[in-house]
Amino acid sequence: MSNYKLNVKRTIFVGFAFFLISAFWQAYDAIVPLMLTNHFGLSQTASGAIMALDNIFALFMLPIFGTLSDKSKSKHGKRTPFIFLGTVAAIVAFIALTFVDNYQLTLLSDEIKALYPVGVEDKATKEAMLAVVIEKTLEVTLANPWPLVFFIGILLIALFSMATFRSPAVALMPDVTIKPLRSKGNAIINLMGTAGGIFVLVLGMVFKTSSDKNSYMKYTWYIVAVCAIMAIGLAIFLLFVKEKRWNSEMLEIQEKLDKETQDETTSVAEEKLPKEKLKSLLLILASVALWFMGYNAVTSKYSLYAQNVLNQDYNFTLIIAQAAAVISYVPVGIVAGKFGRKKTILAGVAMLATAFFGAIFITPTTPPIVMYLLFALAGIAWATINVNSFPMVVELARGSNIGKYTGFYYTASMSAQVLTPILSGSIMDLFGSMHPLFPYATVFVSLSFVTMLFVKHGNVQDLGDKTAKDLIADNFAGED
Repeated sequence: MSNYKLNVKRTIFVGFAFFLISAFWQAYDAIVPLMLTNHFGLSQTASGAIMALDNIFALFMLPIFGTLSDKSKSKHGKRTPFIFLGTVAAIVAFIALTFVDNYQLTLLSDEIKALYPVGVEDKATKEAMLAVVIEKTLEVTLANPWPLVFFIGILLIALFSMATFRSPAVALMPDVTIKPLRSKGNAIINLMGTAGGIFVLVLGMVFKTSSDKNSYMKYTWYIVAVCAIMAIGLAIFLLFVKEKRWNSEMLEIQEKLDKETQDETTSVAEEKLPKEKLKSLLLILASVALWFMGYNAVTSKYSLYAQNVLNQDYNFTLIIAQAAAVISYVPVGIVAGKFGRKKTILAGVAMLATAFFGAIFITPTTPPIVMYLLFALAGIAWATINVNSFPMVVELARGSNIGKYTGFYYTASMSAQVLTPILSGSIMDLFGSMHPLFPYATVFVSLSFVTMLFVKHGNVQDLGDKTAKDLIADNFAGED
């Protein structure tokens, strides 16, 4: 694989679509749970159910819009129109959401706000005080539920908008990248996504969104800043990505490459997956669902967990994880080319389970460096998994249905993300504590290791002959 070359500049420009997607979700996962709990007084179960709405949308819409984009014949390409329209609508709705939240804050009396346990370190005392303030906040919400109704309505518009273009955006990388280079290409795409997330985390530190002193802050300018980052990412994408031309070049090269290697798995004539490949596809999708059950439980609840259990700044902890992922994305793509995607993913799953298991024992008195190390390990692990799992799915697709298989991948991941905020929230409500979060995550990530063991297809394509290698180098390393 060392002779194969990827057009890195081209892939980076494609990655700006994922950059702006990740910026949105980083802000959404961090801020919306705080709004729902602190400003509206919802329980962990109720807020988890609302946080799952995006995944319910995605469960149905990602396969639909992935397939629709496959069939699109726009002069701007199959994916670009979806990315443009969806991003603009999401930005407008996300900013509008904050104005409803601001109005809700005006309904909360100073007496209620004064009850919030600012600076309280004793765990039992803090949890008791939080229960009281959330109960009184909920009373205000129930007395006038319209702000919550409007909040959820606008949230649905934002989530609908994001769901319309996620599959098209992710499908664009394999649209312009031949199969043997997709793990490396996906590494760069994920690197761009991580960059978007880091920008938002830094903004969180600047605006001090994680401080318990700012539990009742207005998030409008923070969200405006996030949306500005999204708009910049969209502008760069539109200016530099030449979707139709790049896709045509990829298809021409892939066709020649298939003839060179006589690879039946990429034959255009193949309409239906053989039984063994279908079994591998289902096992990959099951693995995706299981590790997302564990990982998304942490990402959707960690802002509250860090604030209420650990008394730490969650933004900095997550930056550590993101930075570790950034460092590892490209090496992970190279490692997968040498050892195969399956083995690389299994190593990543083992690391992620270890990190979550270690986090079980973290307390407010634990030196922060311990949590930083565990989250760094989790970041490396998640990069290792993410870089290789999506290419394993689209490896089984034909050139004309990449969007459809992208939809399969996201159906699996979003199905898990529909269930896990509700299930994990219910368990935490049952125990009256957020402490079950990391045991829950550890169990599901560990189960994904078992299902992944039985996957037999979707590894890096073995090209073998030098002619094919030269063909790739000549066509994918040059100028745009």
